[in-house]
Amino acid sequence: MATRVERDPLGELHVPADAYYGVQTQRAVENFPISGLTAPPALVTATVLVKQACARANAALGRLDAAVASAIVEAAAEVAGGALRDQFVVDVYQAGAGTSHNMNTNEVLANRAAEILGEPKGRYTRVHPNDHVNMGQSTNDVFPTATRLSLLLILPDALAGAARLVAALEEKATAFAGLLKTGRTHLQDAVPITLGQEFSGYAANVRHAVGEVEHAAASLHELNLGATALGTGLNAGEDMTREAIAQLAAATRLPLRPAANRFRVTQSMGDVLAYSGSLRRLAVEVDKIASDLRLLASGPRAGLAELQLPAVQPGSSIMPGKVNPSVPEMVNQVCQQVFGCDAAILASAAAGQLELNVMMPVMAWNALHATTILGNAMRVLADKTIAGIAADEARCRELLDRSTAVATALSPYIGYAATADIAKTAVRTGRSIADIVRDRKLLPEDQLAQILSPEEMTSPGIPGSGKR
Repeated sequence: MATRVERDPLGELHVPADAYYGVQTQRAVENFPISGLTAPPALVTATVLVKQACARANAALGRLDAAVASAIVEAAAEVAGGALRDQFVVDVYQAGAGTSHNMNTNEVLANRAAEILGEPKGRYTRVHPNDHVNMGQSTNDVFPTATRLSLLLILPDALAGAARLVAALEEKATAFAGLLKTGRTHLQDAVPITLGQEFSGYAANVRHAVGEVEHAAASLHELNLGATALGTGLNAGEDMTREAIAQLAAATRLPLRPAANRFRVTQSMGDVLAYSGSLRRLAVEVDKIASDLRLLASGPRAGLAELQLPAVQPGSSIMPGKVNPSVPEMVNQVCQQVFGCDAAILASAAAGQLELNVMMPVMAWNALHATTILGNAMRVLADKTIAGIAADEARCRELLDRSTAVATALSPYIGYAATADIAKTAVRTGRSIADIVRDRKLLPEDQLAQILSPEEMTSPGIPGSGKR
């Protein structure tokens, strides 16, 4: 491989001759051959947008040569548009704070900007990674800013997946509004419910969790760009901070703002932790829905079999004709991965020391990964499962009619103890609740029929009272 020699404070190193990255990136590649995972696309986009905004701000303040700034802006636009993505080669698991990622970005933009100005890669006379691309910045304000911005950039897609899931669940809630079935608590028979009510709860839980994600994400608009190394703003200044964040807000059309306290945002990744926690909450709700669908569709002969899920692929390599709940199973696994991502973010967020939390790279990767896969999983669940769910009304009614939990409606009339004895007798003998009440002559026949009506039990009030 043809190489060129570059120098940094540690000495000389050979870099691939055609690489847009430079010596510090090459050191990181050699030092961290860990996972083969590199910066997520959204993080690369966010980082080059930060560099672009800073170049514009520095040029506007007269600190950066206009031609150099223009070349950096053009290079950043190319990368933001998808160019040179193979040049971002540093492993996710790298030196703390994301210095390697920041320098990877600085070197790629410096070399591409120099090329635009007619200078060969690796010379850094006209455009220098530190002096020009990183002007008025530190990894300690660039990486937190890029992390927040990258999450904000991909969040709309994830929220769109959630919205599609909510809409699909609400559609089924309407379609199943009058379909009676037995409810279940502790995996045991409970009082009647409609399948529509069950699905309305699913939709409301996802919608409520989405609200928490949106609330947590609002804090990500607060940026410490311009804080430089510690929050003091050394080598940046209030004017550069205001101008750079204004440029970034204009480019992204997001309501970005300078941090009210730059030291808070530099010291702590608590806002990213809060966002991750809200994402975990959403995953919990989605996980439960997927698990419930697997239970309700269990069978087809030896399970609950109240629901029929769309068949998306054969379910067994040995049992012909077997069809599994493949999409809900995938969703369960995605949600469990989101839990794991949140656990990594929690541990890393708690590892901050003094003026900086250096565990930012692993937090950024996990937060971005969790957001992406959860959004995709919700979309697939909505489209490939919820939209095609069918209910077996006869099976639902069969299980409801066999349930002894309908005896609960008798309590206001004959008391808890007598009702419990009737329920136990029904379980022991296999007889119906109504037959036992008739034998014991506890209630008139017409009143008994009204009290034990499942339709009466699925709306608020006392069944049979006429006050519903």
